Parts: sequence; C-alpha cells; structure tokens
Amino acid sequence: MSRAATLRTSDGLDLEAEWSAPESPRATVVLCHPHPQYGGTMRSIVISALFEGLPSQGYACLRFNFRGVERSEGTWDEGRSELLDVRAALDAAKESGAGPLVVIGWSFGGDMALAVDDAALAGWIGIAPPLRFRGAHDYAAVGADPRPKLLILGANDEFRAPADVAHDVRDWINTRVEVIAGASHFFVGRTDRVVDLAADFVSGLALG
Repeated sequence: MSRAATLRTSDGLDLEAEWSAPESPRATVVLCHPHPQYGGTMRSIVISALFEGLPSQGYACLRFNFRGVERSEGTWDEGRSELLDVRAALDAAKESGAGPLVVIGWSFGGDMALAVDDAALAGWIGIAPPLRFRGAHDYAAVGADPRPKLLILGANDEFRAPADVAHDVRDWINTRVEVIAGASHFFVGRTDRVVDLAADFVSGLALG
C-alpha cells in the first residue's frame, strides 16, 4: 500500500514523496532518482522497479522528487542543494521507518546518495553512479566508512564504463561491485536483477 507524503528540507522547501511499506517492515530504504534535467523523477524505471519490488520482500520504501521536479518546490541546483533533499528524506525515514536504514540512488541519484554520510545509515547502494556530479572529496567520507556499500553497474553503460567506476572506488572500504551482463545505464530488461541484488544487500543488513 503506497501513500503520498511531503518532505521538508532544511532550507525550507516542500518535496513530493511517496511511501510504500509492508505491515511490519524489516528495513527502510530511501530511493534517489536520476538526473532532473534529463527527465529523471521518482517514477523513473529503476526507482519504480525498486519501489514496487522491495516492499513485497519486507522493506519499506520512501521515494521523492528532487527540488524543482514535478510537485517538489525549488529549482535545480546542479547537485549542490540536492544533498539537502536526500537528508530530508533520510530524516523522514528515521521518523517513520523501521529496521536498518539504507539509501539507494540511481545515476545522478547514486552520486547524491554516495555523498551523504549519515550516522543512522546501515549501508549505501549506488546504481550506475557516474561519480561525477560531486567532487572526489565529496565521496571520501562514505568511501572510508566501514559500513557496507554496494555498487550495481551495467556492463554496457553508455555514460561511464563500469571499469572506470570500479577504478574510482578501488580504495573504498567494505565496498562490493556487481556488474550486470547485458545491462545498459537504464537497465531495460534487467531491472529484476537490480531488485534482486538490492534486496539481498538489504536482507543481509536486516538480519544483522
């Protein structure tokens, strides 16, 4: 069962959001969508697949639109103030969620998720993150954090080769890289594999 929600950012914006949760969730996941300037919304293909697939496996999901997207207030800020949007979603998840908290982002959303180091997080998942929308120093805190991280990459990614992303995270602590054969940046026809990998990761955290 899904329900609409509104998030409030620390700089005073209201963001459109939506919850989907089973009756007794074993973990809570925040979903960050792809680039707002290229049609990315909280209803984009990979985010929608996770939002539909994870609750059936026992995990609550909170997805939201970044500032300036659809009904969210504000304007695009080139990946700067968008970090406040992620933090607003994490704060809402801490209040209303249950179990371990995980942030998952796809593409631009992956870059935003991997740039937010929050003490309440149990882990991070970056799906095809280009690692280009923030400076390398912005990912350093998460990369050096001992909590687990999973990067899910498409073997045929059109925007950044998986080998290049893997090279950038080679020194990250407790980080696993999974490359999905036959998948593009958009994972058309392979979203089931993305959901399975994400669910397995969250399950490991939920089991403690």
